[in-house]
Amino acid sequence: MTTLKKIRILIVFYMVALVTAGVTAFPVECELNLLCSIFSIDPDTINQMKENSIQPLFSWLYEVKVGITETNAKYPYLAYGFDWLAYAHLMIAALFVGPYRDPIKNKWVIYWGMFACVSIFPLAFICGPIRSIPFFWTLVDCSFGLFGIIPLWYCTKLIRQYEKEVDANE
Repeated sequence: MTTLKKIRILIVFYMVALVTAGVTAFPVECELNLLCSIFSIDPDTINQMKENSIQPLFSWLYEVKVGITETNAKYPYLAYGFDWLAYAHLMIAALFVGPYRDPIKNKWVIYWGMFACVSIFPLAFICGPIRSIPFFWTLVDCSFGLFGIIPLWYCTKLIRQYEKEVDANE
């Protein structure tokens, strides 16, 4: 497999991940209802768990479900923020078309993506406590930065290799 093909596969993978993250932001209330239904997350189940290791997660998910449901019923225009979150993910995914087409000329997009991944950490650790986000959920948010940077970092290595190949052929 050529270096260019490897680069493009990584970029397509990254774009698909961004689109998936974006599209799933639209139906957040339905997703939370489905999740709570599948795992039978309700006040009775949570109370019966009694200090089970998964109990804090179930409590948090139920609280978020109730918050989203009540907010959407009373103030539906606040859900517009999720629409913009989804839109941002879709537009960021579109940005990666540049390095897909010409990885050398547009490698700055890959570096920008790596910067965005690293920037998740201060945002999560500063805003998480301000917004009363549980620490374990802050770590979940940080995982997107941690796991997101890995394919981008590998992509930068491949782009450097591809640059050498192009220079050698000129």
